[in-house]
Amino acid sequence: MSIQLVLRSGFWIGVYFAVVMAPLVAMLIGSIPPGRGFWREFAVGIGFAGLSMMGLQFFLTGRFKNITAPYGIDVVYHFHRAISLIAFFLILLHAVIIFAVSPGTLVLLHPASAPWWMVAGLFGLLAFGVVIATSLYRIKLGLLYERWRVIHGYVSVAGVGLAMAHVVGVGYYAQGPVKRGLWIALAVSWVLALVYVRAVKPWMMSRRPYRIEEIAREHGSSWTLTLTPDGHGGMKFNPGQFAWLTIGRPPFSIREHPFSFSSSAMEPDRIRITIKELGDFTSRIREVAPGTRAYLDGPYGSFTIDRYAAVGYVFIAGGVGITPVMSILRTMADRHDARPALLIYGSRTWADATFREKLEGLRARLHLRIVHVLEEPPEEWRGECGRITAELLARQLPENRMERDYFICGPEPMQKAVKEALDRLGLPMEHVQSESFNFV
Repeated sequence: MSIQLVLRSGFWIGVYFAVVMAPLVAMLIGSIPPGRGFWREFAVGIGFAGLSMMGLQFFLTGRFKNITAPYGIDVVYHFHRAISLIAFFLILLHAVIIFAVSPGTLVLLHPASAPWWMVAGLFGLLAFGVVIATSLYRIKLGLLYERWRVIHGYVSVAGVGLAMAHVVGVGYYAQGPVKRGLWIALAVSWVLALVYVRAVKPWMMSRRPYRIEEIAREHGSSWTLTLTPDGHGGMKFNPGQFAWLTIGRPPFSIREHPFSFSSSAMEPDRIRITIKELGDFTSRIREVAPGTRAYLDGPYGSFTIDRYAAVGYVFIAGGVGITPVMSILRTMADRHDARPALLIYGSRTWADATFREKLEGLRARLHLRIVHVLEEPPEEWRGECGRITAELLARQLPENRMERDYFICGPEPMQKAVKEALDRLGLPMEHVQSESFNFV
C-alpha cells in the first residue's frame, strides 16, 4: 500500500475517533449539573458515545469513495457491523446503569405517564434493537434482501432521530451555545449524509444510465450481462473492483446489488458483470431482456493488483469468486503484462467451473498456469480433488512463493480455510488480499 493511502487511512481513523469523542469533551465545557454521581455521569458519557457512533454509520454505509478507498469497502462494511454492535451495547448499558443507580426512574418506562423525551429514548433503543436483530438473523427470519434494506434504512433513521430527541428533551449537556452547537452540527451532518446517499448520488447516477446489450449463459448457473453506456463514456475501474447494479428501476430505488466486474478494465465502455443464480434477485437474472436500462454505482473495492507491486501473483478462487479474478486476468492480457500468474480455482464439479474455456484462451496471452480443484470430480479426472488445503498449496505454489502477492475470493468458509493454510505455509499475511461478497 502506498504512503498516500496509509496517510489517508490514518486521517479518517483520526476523524472517526474525534467525532465519537466530541460529545464527551463537550460534557466538560461549562457548568456540570450538581449531585449526579460518577455512575450517572458515566452512563451519560457512554450513551453519547454510542449515539455518535450510530450516527456515523450513515457515513460508513454511504459508500463515500474518499472514506472507503484506503481500506476497501468490504473492510469498511465489516467495521460497520462490528462497531454497530458496540454502539448498541453502549446505548443499552447507558439505560441499564441509569436505572440501576436510580431505581426510581423505572417509573419513566411507562409510556402513558412518561415524559415525551423518555418515550423517545425508549423507542429509539427498541429501534436499534430491531436493526441489530434483523441484521444478525436476516436469513433465519426469512427476510428478503430488499425487504431487509427497507427495514434497516428507515428504522435506523428513526432510531437516531428518536435518540437525538431524547438527548434534547433531557436537556443535560445539551444546553449552552457550544454543546447545543455540537449536537446541531452532528445532526446536520447525519442529515446531509442521508440526503447525499438517497437523493444526490441517485440523481448523479440517473444522468449516466446503461443499457443491457447482451445476456450470455455461463457454466455454473451463471450469466454475464454486457452493459454499454447510454450517452456517456462509461466507467473507469481497476481490475477486480465491483459496483452496485440497479436493473429496470430508477436509481432512487433501493433494489441494488453489489457485483464484481468480469471484464477488462481496458474496456470502460463495454462492462461485463457475471452473476450466479444464488438468491431471490439473482435467480431471475436470466429473465432480463436486452435493452433494459440499468445503473451502476461504483467502482468500489481494493481487491485489485493495481494497488500492489509484485513480481507475480497467485489467485485462489472458489465458485463465483472467479469473477473479479477474471477481470484481473483479462486486464493483464490487454496490458500485455508478462508477470507470472497462478490460478487455483475450486469448483464443486467440472460443470460448475465458470469461464473454464475462456480461462484456457487466456493461457496464450499470459504467463498463466491454471489448477482446477474439483470437490466431485468425474471418474476420468486426473487433477486435484477435494478442498484447497495446505497440502495442495504446498504442491502447487511456485518456488518463489514468498515473492508473490496472493488474492483470495470465494465463500467465507473457503477464504478462512485458505488463509489458515497459507499461514501454515509461512506466507506473510501482508501479501494476502481477500474480498468478501457478504455485506449484510
